[in-house]
Amino acid sequence: MSTHEQSQGGVPPSATVITKRTAELVVGIVVAAFALLAIVSNYQIGAGWAEDGPQAGYFPMRMGIAILLASIVVLVQALRKNDRSAFLERNQLRLVAVVLLPLVVYIGALQLIGIYVASALFIGIFMWLVGKFNPLRSAITGVSVSLVLFWIFEIMFTVPLPKGPLEQMFGY
Repeated sequence: MSTHEQSQGGVPPSATVITKRTAELVVGIVVAAFALLAIVSNYQIGAGWAEDGPQAGYFPMRMGIAILLASIVVLVQALRKNDRSAFLERNQLRLVAVVLLPLVVYIGALQLIGIYVASALFIGIFMWLVGKFNPLRSAITGVSVSLVLFWIFEIMFTVPLPKGPLEQMFGY
């Protein structure tokens, strides 16, 4: 057993899934892509100076250019540093998956059953399985939160949110 493993109480260290270099490169590339999209789309709508002042895309395009330059700096620094230390380890990935996978299912469910039913299920099931709350308490909390949100958005503010078959049965 190595010294590092002994210092961790005999537990071997978790395997690296993503290095810091990889994370920085991916973030730099994604941000650069969005910056390019902002630059191109704002150029297309007009990013110059008109007789009456700046066109609609004038300032957003310049912000896109600034963000693109910043992302290039991030990419260059990531390549220069070449930091291969752990950014995300396998144990951390499991913790992220516990939240991310149900969230992806929730987002998909929004389209089929509406935001209120999907939210009630998401909150209730998450409380029960992840939070280890009593199933009845979890269900009551999920339904209560969704009813309050329904009252706030649909009744008080009259802001329509995605609805499913249940809300349609009640005329919403």
